Amino acid sequence: MRGIVPSLLLAVLLMAVMSCGGKKGQPVVEHRLPDTLTVGTLYSPTGFFILKGDTMGYDYDRICDFARYYHIALRFKVARSMRDLIKMLDKRAVDVLACEIPVTAEYKSRVLHCGAVNETYQVLVQHSGAGVIHDVTQLIGSDVYVEKGSKYESRLRNLDNEVGGGINIHTVEGEEALPTELIQRVSQRKIPFTIVDSDIAQMNLAYYDSINIQLRVGFAQHSSWAVSRRNQWLADSINLWAASSNAQEYSKQALKHYFEMNRGPKPDSVKVDTFAVTPPGGISPYDNVFKQYAKEMGWDWRLLAAIAYSESGFDPNATSWMGARGLMQVMPKTARSFGVDEKDLANPEVSVRVASKILKELDGIMRGRTGAGDRIKFVLAAYNAGSGHVTDAIALARKHELNPRVWSENVEQAMLWKMDPEYYNDSVCSNGYCRGSEPVDYVVKVLNCYEHYKKNYKR
Repeated sequence: MRGIVPSLLLAVLLMAVMSCGGKKGQPVVEHRLPDTLTVGTLYSPTGFFILKGDTMGYDYDRICDFARYYHIALRFKVARSMRDLIKMLDKRAVDVLACEIPVTAEYKSRVLHCGAVNETYQVLVQHSGAGVIHDVTQLIGSDVYVEKGSKYESRLRNLDNEVGGGINIHTVEGEEALPTELIQRVSQRKIPFTIVDSDIAQMNLAYYDSINIQLRVGFAQHSSWAVSRRNQWLADSINLWAASSNAQEYSKQALKHYFEMNRGPKPDSVKVDTFAVTPPGGISPYDNVFKQYAKEMGWDWRLLAAIAYSESGFDPNATSWMGARGLMQVMPKTARSFGVDEKDLANPEVSVRVASKILKELDGIMRGRTGAGDRIKFVLAAYNAGSGHVTDAIALARKHELNPRVWSENVEQAMLWKMDPEYYNDSVCSNGYCRGSEPVDYVVKVLNCYEHYKKNYKR
């Protein structure tokens, strides 16, 4: 991790066996589990989400590790809210809640908490340059921006009272009030400070290395997975797994993967294979490959080149934090669906061949949903985030009386809404959370690059 390493940001405090209502010191007995366990969860930016058609997340990966430990299968049910999730558990529609259930008196009366306990707390997000503050009293006279009516506003007003007043509190509404948006504005020096939960701050530190998130401004909040109070045996099994050295190491690596790996923009410098040579007047060493598959698709080869540059900077050995590989950053699972082994994705010809098939497939999906002039924008957004998130955005646009067939200022706007739980938990959405600013920015980046190539390189 770059620079500082914040202590206990979504840190695993307890990997030992929890009592979960049992007698202190009583040994945990392993119970026989069913062949298939039904898992209840919530969509979130960190715990459970879908990206490029792959299900990912910190809690998702760990519950899959639990299933491997006991050699059982999993079935997932996603609730729209914490309230609905608890109802699912009460009605025995799910066996375990593999997401962060707050350890509070309210929830302890209804569930058995089990497994690792995670600790989060609210932190001040500020720019990491000169003038970093290290004490909350230094906020007197400063401007702090938070979402109106949120827990962050409540904490900030309490903090203002604690320091004797003088903090300039600015409340924000709408999509600009999302924690990710406020953090981005801090990174761009558009606002000086905001307050968010430490896990959200940690995740965004992976995108913006210009922010500092070390100053705590709130008390510790604990959470863990949970099961029904009727199922002590299942809590025992989860605790037994969580206490194993393999589970602890796996959780540690998952923590690094989702909260520490750099996800920021790729360098603008063009990376090429040591032995590859760009032909005179060419864009990259792989122009002939782009031309071959673009011709089969009926595309301009320069557009394929623009996608490759935007994806990997022409580096055939590139691997992203989510596991996408090669020149065109193809997901291993997607490659396997086309009969290609993931180790072959480092071969530029293989990477472009698979990518061309994906793009052709996405073009077919979007053909009936968009206007002909805008279809390429929908295809590019789907290549970046997955077609499911784009079709969700189309549905949101239609519901909120935007034009579902037009990208700019319509479906593009709906894609940004996919960062807000009010929208990604809407019944018209099937794929949950998406960091919508990424596909929106990606479309612009690829098309700008394509325009540059069209002006400077022959077709």
